[in-house]
Amino acid sequence: MSGTSLDGVDGVLVDFSAQSSGAALCVLAHTHSPLPPALRAEALALNRSGADELHRSALAANALSVLEAEVVRTLLAQADLSPAAVRAIGAHGLTLRHQPGLHDGLGYTLQMHNGALLAELTGLDVVCDFRTRDVAAGGQGAPLVCAFHQALFAQPGADVAVLNLGGQSNVTLLRSGGGILGFDCGPANALLDGWCERHLGHAFDDAGRWAAGGQADAALLGALLNEPFFTRRPPKSTGRDDFNLAWLDAKLAALPASLAPQDVQATLSAFVARTVADALRLDAPATRELLVAGGGAFNLDLLQRLRALLPGVAVLTTGDRGLDVSHVEATAFAWLAQAHVQRLAGNRVEVTGARGPRVLGALYPA
Repeated sequence: MSGTSLDGVDGVLVDFSAQSSGAALCVLAHTHSPLPPALRAEALALNRSGADELHRSALAANALSVLEAEVVRTLLAQADLSPAAVRAIGAHGLTLRHQPGLHDGLGYTLQMHNGALLAELTGLDVVCDFRTRDVAAGGQGAPLVCAFHQALFAQPGADVAVLNLGGQSNVTLLRSGGGILGFDCGPANALLDGWCERHLGHAFDDAGRWAAGGQADAALLGALLNEPFFTRRPPKSTGRDDFNLAWLDAKLAALPASLAPQDVQATLSAFVARTVADALRLDAPATRELLVAGGGAFNLDLLQRLRALLPGVAVLTTGDRGLDVSHVEATAFAWLAQAHVQRLAGNRVEVTGARGPRVLGALYPA
């Protein structure tokens, strides 16, 4: 998995063989490989229009696939397994554009990736391009992890929410009666990390300490929340196309007075927490447990703000329910790859709005 936070590639080696008997999946190995600075900068640049985009995106896709192949080799070495033990690789790629339903219900989603090259480099089947089929069927193409969340975290008789705090925030609402809903709440680490990097030169705000030392500004918070996306009903998804530093700069420029950078960071943290809390209050008021995953699960300031906004809800991490927060997203795409090779639908129409269940992904054989 390589998400919109652009921090790197997370890899897991997952054994699903015991699930048929009701046992949990087993993560045999995990590794994280940071994106090289040049590749990260190029991925950020490719999120905007620019010169020679087709050539540059193809080269960047190749570079990403080379990095993914190194991750696969590291995982196999950690688990002391040969490639023959692996059925398939599930690889997400890096999202460059996400515009579902753009014209007359026909949109697109574009993940930078070279599945053929990854298959060539590893000698393994590769399943990738998971979102396109759902978008082609009229869906949002996101979130795609909800069926996996349901399989792993649903609790009979209890309403549970699973929150991924990556570049964007997305939530899965697992109803006590078996129903499910999921959608993007808004931006998360994409703005928090970008603002921190601009002003401190750090890739992220470690544990949210910088934000915790600032004061959230009510005027800026109100301006950030004043977007049609936040009143739109699900299904809905978003990305850097909608929420980025240029968008934030425009909001800041419209304020009557300038703010200290640290106070802006505190306001961004309050903004992320508020969009999640509003979503739960509106669509899942009976939720009593919120399980947080993704890089934002390490942001203690953000978790504290969530707890303050959601009294009566136990804000935990997925690690408290058996799956490390750093493993969840990559494991979800391994799960989706497993669904593909078994010819099982990977989307949930209640979540994405697609016309029906679809087998997701494109296969590049070894």
